[in-house]
Amino acid sequence: MAGETISKEMSWLSFNHRVLLEAMDESNPAIERARFLGIFSNNLDEFYRVRVAGIRRRILLHQEVGGDPEATELLSKIQIRTLGLNNDFENAFNSVRKALSKNSVLIENLESLNKWQISWLNNYFRNNIQRYICPLNVSPSINLSSQIADDATYLVVEIEKQGTHRYALIRIPTSHHSRFIVLPHLRTIKNISLVFLDDVIRIGLKDLYEGFFDFDHLNAWAMKLTRDAEYNLNQEIDESLFDRLSSIVKQRLTAEPTRLVHDRTMPVRVLEMLKTELSITKIDAVVGGGPYHNMKDFMGFPAIGGSSLRYKKLVPFSSQRLENTKNYFSAIREKDILLHYPYHDFYQFIEWLRQSAADPRVLSIRITLYRLAKSSLIIKTLRDAAANGKEVSAVLELTARFDEKANIKWAKVLTDSGVRVKFGISNLKIHAKLCVINRIENNKRVQYAYISTGNFNEKTAQIYTDFALFTSRNSVTKEVAEVFAFIDAPYRNFHFKQVWVSPLNQREEIFKHFDREILNLTNSIRGRVLIKVNNLVDPKLEEKILYAAAQGVQVDLIIRGMCTLTVKEDHKNIRIVSVIDRNLEHARVFIFFNNNNPKVFLSSADLMQRNLDQRVEVGIPIFDEDHKRTIIDLMELQLNDTVKARMICGSQSNSYVKRGRRKKLRSQIMTHRYIEKIEYEPAPK
Repeated sequence: MAGETISKEMSWLSFNHRVLLEAMDESNPAIERARFLGIFSNNLDEFYRVRVAGIRRRILLHQEVGGDPEATELLSKIQIRTLGLNNDFENAFNSVRKALSKNSVLIENLESLNKWQISWLNNYFRNNIQRYICPLNVSPSINLSSQIADDATYLVVEIEKQGTHRYALIRIPTSHHSRFIVLPHLRTIKNISLVFLDDVIRIGLKDLYEGFFDFDHLNAWAMKLTRDAEYNLNQEIDESLFDRLSSIVKQRLTAEPTRLVHDRTMPVRVLEMLKTELSITKIDAVVGGGPYHNMKDFMGFPAIGGSSLRYKKLVPFSSQRLENTKNYFSAIREKDILLHYPYHDFYQFIEWLRQSAADPRVLSIRITLYRLAKSSLIIKTLRDAAANGKEVSAVLELTARFDEKANIKWAKVLTDSGVRVKFGISNLKIHAKLCVINRIENNKRVQYAYISTGNFNEKTAQIYTDFALFTSRNSVTKEVAEVFAFIDAPYRNFHFKQVWVSPLNQREEIFKHFDREILNLTNSIRGRVLIKVNNLVDPKLEEKILYAAAQGVQVDLIIRGMCTLTVKEDHKNIRIVSVIDRNLEHARVFIFFNNNNPKVFLSSADLMQRNLDQRVEVGIPIFDEDHKRTIIDLMELQLNDTVKARMICGSQSNSYVKRGRRKKLRSQIMTHRYIEKIEYEPAPK
């Protein structure tokens, strides 16, 4: 019984295809479909910046020694697959546009605008947009490649005069203005029309160039450049980490290109000019597409039109055990508290921090920070705690990819506020989500811990599904506190009995629990494992899963993203599903059924070599029987989803799970109802 494996890159593209399929699904509300287009586009940008860039570097490094045929073949497969996805994207965009139109929301283009609308937009351009635009002229004295950002869309402007051509690039100013402009309309007309910012700039081109250039014609086509997001850390001892990280962010502006996307109507002469100026090589992707690029902006598509165009809002619930006490510490001391975001309100964690900042009994707060909201209340509460004389320390991961600049800023803010900031361990990214608070109670120091599968980010907590546990259980809090000691002094010997800690024992513990399920089979006990993670990319674990299944253990996997292990759809003992829905599935859960005495763990780690061997990740056991049952019930809901679950199998077709005669079960909606029930319905007597 062997499983198949595919490359993590091709598996990732399969995951992004699942995202795109949600944009194509006509049963989803039209605006939500548009936002899935934005997620797909944003994902694909990051894929080229990170994964394709890595393959590109492999090819370039091996050119002098005969090349790297495996990397070259993989890059070719990626390019073919992404071309197909780009075609699907354009079809999906057209379908979404039609669905919006049927609901009286029109995405206009230049050809569909009337004279009054063009006149209004011309005035709008002069009064609201022109101030943000300064064309970048293409000339031999300018290194164009060094001036182009990889997170922006540009219009390539051709200035034509008597058959000669000059060129300039205009950056679409989305950092200053919405990508979508809603046109005013008469009360007698029910349609709502909106226009891309790109087209408004096209309308205003003459205003930009008249008086400065003599021209017969002005033409403009969209383009977007994607760069390698990797960087080299200068390890000179006398250079501060702040300076090194600042240089990383700057390096990305001048990093090697990996993809040039352009309007397919762009003339060959213009495209060749761009390829020359931007140093596009034969191994870089050059993709022709529609007139609009950087469609990640669709993630922020405006909430216009009727309510049927959007999902009905699922209001988060408060934990009643926290809500019904003025002092969260007393509630946590009485019983562990489990929260499940975004179905629970993340602001209850922030309230705990706020109470800690003001509580005279609290001595210290220690926290790990990976990704934070732009306006972070967590940063505020930590600063307030330091101002109140608490000992506050934060482990801030400066190398969280694409968040380096923000985290540098937060490090300075915290340090200036008296918070002790540590930057983690060399070569080990700190990905654990932990907070430990020390408090004096009855003249004794008592520890409280909060352990989560997700970031301390109040914005993403509204759309990412994660579990979090508050506990004062000494066997857990003591070891969670020891994780901070490990971060401070990784050279010391640490032995964790209850808590899983990468890279020390997490892999070993997962294997041990698999082995126990296999051992139980010899006692005629049905073994079963249920795991939910974002990604499964680990040959050793895949081998263990296949072995356990071959012995008779039922292995159920819920994998949102990459899964390099694939099996046949009707495989006897392995089932792999992926749920893509309105919320981003992000929790990491491990359930070993252990002869009807389940062992349940929550972790920050995915099943990847980097997470288990090259990062600091933490997993914790769930001891409370009520919480065990809740987690198991919710995972079973996902596993039995008949609306949004798709099969991950060797065919990579991403087809929905076959419902058969089963009722429709949409796990995220049922999860919301489940949380409402446990919080608001009285327990049976």
